[in-house]
Amino acid sequence: MNSQVKIPGGDEKITVELTVKEAIALSGIRFNEEPHLVLDARKKLQQRVKDAQSKANIQ
Repeated sequence: MNSQVKIPGGDEKITVELTVKEAIALSGIRFNEEPHLVLDARKKLQQRVKDAQSKANIQ
């Protein structure tokens, strides 16, 4: 079965501003002293994707 998922604006590039620690945390390294880093980075990423999708749906 070959099904395709169409995502409006799926080829658009986005920019997300992360600290170096946040980027490292997203790669899988754990910061035991600062467990919130990966959560904060994911929130930033999810918000930016949501904003880009909203923009694509409007246009």
